[in-house]
Amino acid sequence: MAGKPQTLATTSAFEILGPVMVGPSSSHTAGALRCAQVAASLLEGRITKVTFGLWNSFAHTYRGHGTDRALVAGILGLDTDDENIKQAFDLAREQGLEYHFDIKGDDASIHPNTVDIDMVDDTGATAQVRGESLGGGKMRISRINGVGVDISGMYPTLFVAHKDVPGVLAALTNLLAYAHVNIAFCRTYRTEVGGQAYSVFETDGASDDTVVPMLRKLDNVDYATFIELPGSASSLSPGVSAKEIFDDGEQLLDACEELGLSIGAIMAVREARLTGEAHAVAAMRRVLDVMREETTAPIANPQRSLGGLIGGEAKLVDATGRNDLSTSLMGAVQTDAVARAMAVLERSATMGVIVAAPTAGSAGVVPGCVLALADRLQLDDEQVMDALYCAAAIGLNLTTSACVAGAEGGCQAEVGSAAAMAAAALVQMLGGTPEQALDASSIALSNLLGLVCDPVGGLVEVPCQNRNAIGVAAAFSSAQLALAGIKSLVPFDQMAHVMLSVGHALPATLRETAKGGIAQAPAALSACAKCGVCG
Repeated sequence: MAGKPQTLATTSAFEILGPVMVGPSSSHTAGALRCAQVAASLLEGRITKVTFGLWNSFAHTYRGHGTDRALVAGILGLDTDDENIKQAFDLAREQGLEYHFDIKGDDASIHPNTVDIDMVDDTGATAQVRGESLGGGKMRISRINGVGVDISGMYPTLFVAHKDVPGVLAALTNLLAYAHVNIAFCRTYRTEVGGQAYSVFETDGASDDTVVPMLRKLDNVDYATFIELPGSASSLSPGVSAKEIFDDGEQLLDACEELGLSIGAIMAVREARLTGEAHAVAAMRRVLDVMREETTAPIANPQRSLGGLIGGEAKLVDATGRNDLSTSLMGAVQTDAVARAMAVLERSATMGVIVAAPTAGSAGVVPGCVLALADRLQLDDEQVMDALYCAAAIGLNLTTSACVAGAEGGCQAEVGSAAAMAAAALVQMLGGTPEQALDASSIALSNLLGLVCDPVGGLVEVPCQNRNAIGVAAAFSSAQLALAGIKSLVPFDQMAHVMLSVGHALPATLRETAKGGIAQAPAALSACAKCGVCG
């Protein structure tokens, strides 16, 4: 096989079925938090003052999505699943962190979810960092102190700031060789000849605690640090590198045939190689536990969302599962799946803990479908987790070959991807072949192609909750078509590229900015004005 893309080579299944996070948005909450978390690691002291410059989608929806609290929480060192994110402003005041938000507006030349983070620590040192939230909780650092860089954190990463003078790079690599650190990738960025430079070393395994202090002592080195991107495979199991079995849908099918395994089993093998079997088992167990809680608690105990636009809908749908309405329309299993999916969005919209799958805005589709069918079929936990691994394999390919962020590809990238993941899992659970699973994914993607992202008030509430219900319906119907022997004319890999191209063709007003579509309907604007969340 050809060399794997870095994201595919190192992305854990639990960045597709994950991160486990506080809602409401994986890109605007979890991804934003991680941008700030990594930025803060570039200064040695405690951050005392920070200004966040918000661009594009971040600028328009930062209050409704909790981006403001998430960014502050990241500077404070909180993780994505820490329920104290809700109290980030209070925690900042208690810890003496001064924070400000600077609304930059729109710039089509940069990523839709971009934040500039200008920091000062308690030693007086400063740093300016640009972060981009890529969707599903993933992020990258694209600029440091005015110098363009590319730091994804998908490998253990050493960051070194130094003078651009002869011999520095040789000294750095010699020291790493002495410390038995094998360099996978190395890039050096500079402002000008003889000016400030930054070298980024992505390595095969984390360095020990002595390497960074030694780097800092080298001549012409200003600063060095180890960057650990939260949730990446490198931080989960430093030094473990996956021997990929596939890097696209076609190769996934080849691997299934060659090894005689299901898609879920292939993905489980890959994860065990990547992060270690013990970690993989524990991580999937946690995902399943959180999914069961997120799909049931809001039905038993409904709560109004932060924006007040949703809350209680899942319980209403669940009630129809006990009368003739369920039998006449969707059937008991799909009714259960829809209720569960809607419940997840209610939990997310109260800043409860959920599993992004692959995003927070689409987090209800996969658990709703998988858990509802699993209950009907009386599957054991191993079978359920195998189905979730199947969903993760589809999501991994879509994350790598297309996109899953509403700000980049519209709702088709979020709910469409989730429906494709769920459809494949349903097929596997019902005894279908890997080919049928990918056909179901392709059909689901094609039927939600062009779906726009137009959240009312920038909140992950309306129409997001109902669209998760539609995602469930798309997954069920697509799975049934595939199991009946109906094939997709356009294969999965091509459909992923089609979805990406359609997403890029959508105007910015229909990609998570709340500046078009339903978000601009008079009734929506009126409801938004009464909400008060966005100030």
